[in-house]
Amino acid sequence: MSIALSWAMLIIAGLLEVCWAIGLKYTDGFTKLGPSVFTLSTLAGSMFLLAKASQALPIGTAYGVWVGIGALGAAILGIYLFDESVTPMRIFFLGLLLTSIIGLKLSA
Repeated sequence: MSIALSWAMLIIAGLLEVCWAIGLKYTDGFTKLGPSVFTLSTLAGSMFLLAKASQALPIGTAYGVWVGIGALGAAILGIYLFDESVTPMRIFFLGLLLTSIIGLKLSA
C-alpha cells in the first residue's frame, strides 16, 4: 500500500473517530438504536482504517494523528453542537493540538 493512500485512510479514520465520539453523546448510554448503530459503525470503520494505515505508517505517528484528529474534531463540534465553553486558553491549546498533528505528518 502506498504512503499517500495510508495517509488518506488515516485522515478518514480520524474523521470517523470524530463521528463516533460525537455519536456517543446521542446514544443516551446506547439506549437509542439509530445513534447507537451509527456510533458503533463509525467506530468499527475508524479502527479498521487505522489498522490498515498503520501497516505502512509508524504506529506512533498513525495513532498520534488519529487521536489528534479525533480530539480536535470532537472539541470543535462540542463547542458548536453542545455549547461547550470557548475560552482563549482552550482555543490556544486546540491550536497547539492542530500544530502537533501537522508536525507529526511532516516528520513522518
